[in-house]
Amino acid sequence: MANSLDKSVNQRFSSRWGLLLSALGIAVGTGNIWRFPRIAAQMGGEDGAGAFLVAWLIFLFLWSIPLIIAEYALGRKHRSGVVGIFIKSIGKKFAWMGTFVAFVATAITFFYTVIVGWCIFYFIQTLTHPLPMTTEAAMETWNNYQNSAWPFLFHILAIGFGALAIWKGVKSIELINKILIPTLLLIVILSVIRALTLPGAWDGVAYLFRPQWSQLSDPKLWLSALTQNAWDTGAGWGLFLTYAAYMKSEHGTVKNAFITGIGNNTVSLLAAIMIFGTVFAVLRTEMGMADPEVLEIMKTSGPASTGLTFIWMPQLFAKMFFGSPLAVLFFLGLTFAGFSSLIAQLELPTRVLVDTGMKRSKAIGIIIAVVYLLGIPSARNLNILSNQDYVWGIALMISGAFVAFAVIKQGISKIRKEISLTENDWALGSWWDIIIRLFIPFAAIILLVWWLFQSATVFAPDQWYNPFNPFSVMTCLAQWIVMSGIFILYNRRIANSMIG
Repeated sequence: MANSLDKSVNQRFSSRWGLLLSALGIAVGTGNIWRFPRIAAQMGGEDGAGAFLVAWLIFLFLWSIPLIIAEYALGRKHRSGVVGIFIKSIGKKFAWMGTFVAFVATAITFFYTVIVGWCIFYFIQTLTHPLPMTTEAAMETWNNYQNSAWPFLFHILAIGFGALAIWKGVKSIELINKILIPTLLLIVILSVIRALTLPGAWDGVAYLFRPQWSQLSDPKLWLSALTQNAWDTGAGWGLFLTYAAYMKSEHGTVKNAFITGIGNNTVSLLAAIMIFGTVFAVLRTEMGMADPEVLEIMKTSGPASTGLTFIWMPQLFAKMFFGSPLAVLFFLGLTFAGFSSLIAQLELPTRVLVDTGMKRSKAIGIIIAVVYLLGIPSARNLNILSNQDYVWGIALMISGAFVAFAVIKQGISKIRKEISLTENDWALGSWWDIIIRLFIPFAAIILLVWWLFQSATVFAPDQWYNPFNPFSVMTCLAQWIVMSGIFILYNRRIANSMIG
């Protein structure tokens, strides 16, 4: 089959710098700027959100970075798409497992492109229209957009731009990320500096970092910290597996994984500092709201985290000196962040199809059509988008456990020794073996069991069995079981298509 593969599969990142920027492109996305600040606010207590940050940082080192190392190692060794890597590493009978991992990331892409479309719209809106001065005006802009045909147009626009970026394989991916990521980081830094100069901004920063230690006894906080970290970094999605297939043999895995994970979380913290600082400065200092009112707005502003970013931030910028240019920069940065991750999310299923012998151009065409069609429900209905975010966001824990399983079955010590052969890389200690073998499977099982119990008894006790309730236990189980059942049923056909 190797001879029938598209030539792009043999491409490599031209430099370690290009690899790192592309890997940061995976990690740094709208999850950092759109999702993280609102989740931090939701998990914050009366005194502060620092306890959530503690749990979030713990999972960076006990979940995300170890899994990124695993993905880099497996991808560089087997040089295939996600499904092919599972087949080569642990056998044909586990092709369904790799397909599930690939599908979770692709299912997230179905609604992620809709969110990137929002970012494009708001960038154009802030560039061409005055900023809204009231909540009513901001809501009117949002509702007019959602009730029009614009979401469908910007949905396909986001997919089209992402497809262009992966058209020539890793060469175009690397080139685009060399532009996107430095520009994005510059925009974030400028936005943070401006936010911190606002009167009262430091009160918001103090709330963000001040811990309420009693919250650490709440399992919901740990579940939110883990799913957000997986969202933040891209660990367990299979995205690093895909990019690692294009690594040169001398590109280290350990050092790159730490730089990627820590760099990503730094961007998340900067985004949270900017948003918490801006919200507290305007709502608390200028508009005289009490802390509970400010926090309520941050926690409950719209479904799917829409309100804080797309309804409140334009209003807040409108009340600042030099706010309009800053709003343009903010939504440009949000758009760039969305695209940098979207590129990897589109490359993942494209590479899976290319591994079957399909030409890249045909594979991209199929992915464009599938992502657009299956993203239409989320483009039309925010409750569907929220449901998909909920279902497949939690499924990232299962994906992470599957990646850990692949490493365990192939031999953790063997893989660690192969990683250690790379010159100029950091040594990987036996701590990684323990985390992959014990902590990640244990954490995934415990948190999933706890979530199932809480959902059935606390979150939706009267609707836990209803698959059409967007946040019930059954909506997750039904979708997970249906998709994994299909993949298991067609496991042999999937495996044979990958290996010829």
